Amino acid sequence: MRKLLVGLLPVLLLAANFKLYLKDGNWHVAREYKVEGDRVRFYSVERSEWEEIPVELTDLKRTEAEIKEHAEARKEQTRLIDEEEKAERAAAREISNVPQDPGVYYVDGKDIRALKPAEAKMNSKNRKRSILKIITPIPVITDKSTLEIDGETSAFTVKSSTPEFYFRLSAPERFTIIRLGMNKGNRVVEKVDVIPVSKEIVETREEVEIFRRQVGDQLYKIWPMAPLPPGEYAAIEYTEGKVNAQIFDFSVK
Repeated sequence: MRKLLVGLLPVLLLAANFKLYLKDGNWHVAREYKVEGDRVRFYSVERSEWEEIPVELTDLKRTEAEIKEHAEARKEQTRLIDEEEKAERAAAREISNVPQDPGVYYVDGKDIRALKPAEAKMNSKNRKRSILKIITPIPVITDKSTLEIDGETSAFTVKSSTPEFYFRLSAPERFTIIRLGMNKGNRVVEKVDVIPVSKEIVETREEVEIFRRQVGDQLYKIWPMAPLPPGEYAAIEYTEGKVNAQIFDFSVK
């Protein structure tokens, strides 16, 4: 035991303070120490001076174990900070690649791909259809209608069940991801009902729970909280009760 203690290398912790434990359970708060023969010489933080104590009174095994534990914790903290900074730099590079034009952009590995706005149609109960123009201030709808996109599947396919998108808005507006339904070969964005007396428009859609993070002026990153099952989806920008959704459709295979 004596040889082990004498053979310990000096411990220099610079600005890191530690507890130099004694066998009776007490300790000194020290900044550094070294074993010199049968004495332990340490710098006392409490008294700001060098002091000595017999080796046999100290518990250097416990002291060393705690010093090692704290050193490993600091090393892990440094690693996490480095990883966080690396991730922040990567995110900044990714954001800088998002086009300035309003729209929805899919993060495809290191690439950013723009989704094309879909042309939607209002399908009334009597099966008469009319193209819904996004710029039309007053949509033409009957008491019960569905807003639909032609075709059973989108031409835009994402590779991941947890896709990430950037949504760049031209003005403050609501936005989300929805799952599209099916109706005789077309994809249903939402059901639209008009309350008879008040003429209030009620829109019903299957929204996906998403995370939203603002990363710039009118720029948001969005992604689903849970993996998306295979199917047809769309990122939409909308005003509730206006039936004016801008629709960016995609498929998850």
